Amino acid sequence: MLIDRPTFVEIWKAKSTKGFESLPYVVSLFSALLWLYYALMKEGNTFLLITINALGSLVEAVYVIIFIIYATSHAKKHTCKIVIGTMALWVVICVGSFMLLEGAKRALVVGWLCVGVSICVFAAPLTILCEVVKTKSVQFMPFPLSCFLTLSAIMWFVYGMLTLDLCVTVPNIVGFVLGMIQMALYQYYKERSKVASYIIHAVSEHTVNIKLSNSEVYPMDSGGREDQEHNNDNAGVEVVNLKPH
Repeated sequence: MLIDRPTFVEIWKAKSTKGFESLPYVVSLFSALLWLYYALMKEGNTFLLITINALGSLVEAVYVIIFIIYATSHAKKHTCKIVIGTMALWVVICVGSFMLLEGAKRALVVGWLCVGVSICVFAAPLTILCEVVKTKSVQFMPFPLSCFLTLSAIMWFVYGMLTLDLCVTVPNIVGFVLGMIQMALYQYYKERSKVASYIIHAVSEHTVNIKLSNSEVYPMDSGGREDQEHNNDNAGVEVVNLKPH
């Protein structure tokens, strides 16, 4: 949640989204809300799930609002459509499951829906990965984000194993794998950028400046040649004799 803070501080200072994508944050908001609903439906000690996802929902909502404020007109409309669509889907899931299912069965169905959405959350940065491959730049894929998402997946995996909750365990296996792919891709293109910068720097240091001397052409006879050459030697001008041999 808070690992995205530097990105949004940068957006706030620049008053521009600067090419960042809104999809990962909207999907994260949807996921946090769905996990919160699952935690409320599930029996047992779900205090950790409730508190973390309640805070996550609040933080992600703030991120999405900041993005919409500073996005371009086209990006703003696109983001609003995604937000409306995901929130409508969340309401349908909550109302539908509450009316049609009961008890443990409701929690089980919502839990596996959370699994699918969580996998989408981990896969959402794939849009950024495509941009990284296309531009060969890691500017819009901060390494701390990929790193902490991977660490988060590991910790939630352990939590799921300890509580015997497959709905928590399964998506975080996928999250770990995708997180490792993101970090590997980041390191690959970062090293390529370093090599390119080194080559450009090396070439700029070995640039040869060629300075041409001025030349003037004077037709003259042999009698005045020596005097003219003497005068032009003092002026640094090369004399070219066009007199035929």
